[in-house]
Amino acid sequence: QVQLVESGGGLVQTGGSLRLSCVASGRTFSDYAMGWFRQAPGKEREFVAAITWNAGRLYYADSVKGRFTISRRNAWGTVTVYLQMNSLKPEDTAVYYCAAYGGTSYYTDATWYDHWGQGTQVTVSS
Repeated sequence: QVQLVESGGGLVQTGGSLRLSCVASGRTFSDYAMGWFRQAPGKEREFVAAITWNAGRLYYADSVKGRFTISRRNAWGTVTVYLQMNSLKPEDTAVYYCAAYGGTSYYTDATWYDHWGQGTQVTVSS
């Protein structure tokens, strides 16, 4: 059974930090790129960050460059992907989703991702 389970969301003040985690299991996710997306109320889901299967390449949305860092740990049977979020702003408030992508080209496009988690809420107060 494929599962992507996010954790680490919460309420934080402007300028604070949070670390999101996502544990992916049920497939050989070590072969997959992993990404983080977010969706704020009334807005479309948007790309945040992605990491290739071997962590050789990282991708970030312009809005989070220099503040967020994506990383991953591949282990037998599971993959854990992290999103370290620093210098948080109220506009970072959203539900954050972890996703897995089996391809090698469209890392920033949510429509290409094969598997999704349920999301974790991040709220940044001003």
